Amino acid sequence: MRFLHAMLRVGDLERSIVFYRDVLGMTLLRQKDYPEGRFTLAFLGYGDESEVTALELTHNWDTDHYEIGDGFGHIAIGVADVYEACEQIRQQGGKVVREPGPMKHGSTVLAFVEDPDGYKIELLSLQR
Repeated sequence: MRFLHAMLRVGDLERSIVFYRDVLGMTLLRQKDYPEGRFTLAFLGYGDESEVTALELTHNWDTDHYEIGDGFGHIAIGVADVYEACEQIRQQGGKVVREPGPMKHGSTVLAFVEDPDGYKIELLSLQR
């Protein structure tokens, strides 16, 4: 068994693809419209889906906003340098919601950014 993908429902698919592709550096792996169901699926990631976990963005054509809810936590992405990654994300128009620094009660350096729909993405150093 292996972890295939995580899915987020998004209100504006193109805006979300731009964020994950241009701001976080993912590649759009595949995208397909389902006219009968009035939705589109887009899969993004950092490599081939046969080898790495992907992020599935689901856009229901008749819904432009979702409430995130209190059960969802965050997506985590490993980066070479958390401070540098936050600076690059800011330069691309991304929103840093927790500045880089040590986690509470620990020493792991992390930061949080927010996607256009308000989902939190934790940035962690790959060298832990």
